[in-house]
Amino acid sequence: MQAFYADHFVLPLPPGHRFPMRKYSMLRDAVVRDVPGLFLHEAPRADDAALALAHTADYIADVSSGQLDAARQREIGFPWSAEMVERSRRSAGATIAACRTALAEGVAVNLAGGTHHAYADKGGGFCVFNDAAIAARQLQRDGNVRRVAVIDLDVHQGNGTASILRDDPTVFTLSLHGEKNYPFRKEASDLDVGLPDGCDDDGYAAALAGALDTLRARFAPDLLIYLAGADPHEDDRLGRLRLTMAGLARRDTMVFDFALSQRLPIAVAMAGGYGNQIENTVAVHRQTVMLAAGYHARYRALDGLPAASVAAAV
Repeated sequence: MQAFYADHFVLPLPPGHRFPMRKYSMLRDAVVRDVPGLFLHEAPRADDAALALAHTADYIADVSSGQLDAARQREIGFPWSAEMVERSRRSAGATIAACRTALAEGVAVNLAGGTHHAYADKGGGFCVFNDAAIAARQLQRDGNVRRVAVIDLDVHQGNGTASILRDDPTVFTLSLHGEKNYPFRKEASDLDVGLPDGCDDDGYAAALAGALDTLRARFAPDLLIYLAGADPHEDDRLGRLRLTMAGLARRDTMVFDFALSQRLPIAVAMAGGYGNQIENTVAVHRQTVMLAAGYHARYRALDGLPAASVAAAV
């Protein structure tokens, strides 16, 4: 299975900053050690033309040239730096690359990404550029897919993704999130499922099953982009849900089964994770990558490429 990384582009954050930057290098070390047959690639850089598929020209220029004022930097949660710009471009490029690879191989992974709080004209919640929205539109522009579904299972609602794609009938946005958690002003996804604080494994699985049934009934995608946040885990200091490692494995398995049952290629991004112990966050992400690798093998055992990839290749 192919995976794309950008963890060597490190933001210079002040001491005590709450964003767990180390989790990305720790995750790469873990999957190199524990996932057989994984091929790692440095994330390509998303250029201005790709970013402009989801963001305004003024916002791209302000980010790139360091013209974000203090208020906009606070909303993002990072001080501006050249490293922030480069990492954000690489994160978007990694999701584009994972989507393109998934069309050929069934499953591919971005070992970062899931920056779903970025709007067309601003960032927020540690998100600068919205990789899922950019990748969905880039793959459509490539001409290989017409319809994309974004399955966002980060514990926080994908408000930026919902806003960017609100009037786009070719992209279906599904967000399963903590109802009372950040962002406190939600946007309207195509399907929003708000969960109560303390939701456990069984409650989450039931809600996800219903959401996937609704997606199946309402939309026929050619490609899935899956935001597999680690923050529904019971140890997450920002999550407020109570999913165990087994519950998160069930979540991932349900999504991969949904994709495999319809022969849909799926690109996976890691999204959020803020465990009291960073090792727990890394363990959740590692588990997702391991499960993705298992589904990649199942795809490759089928007769040829995924259905959407076959259509694109003809």
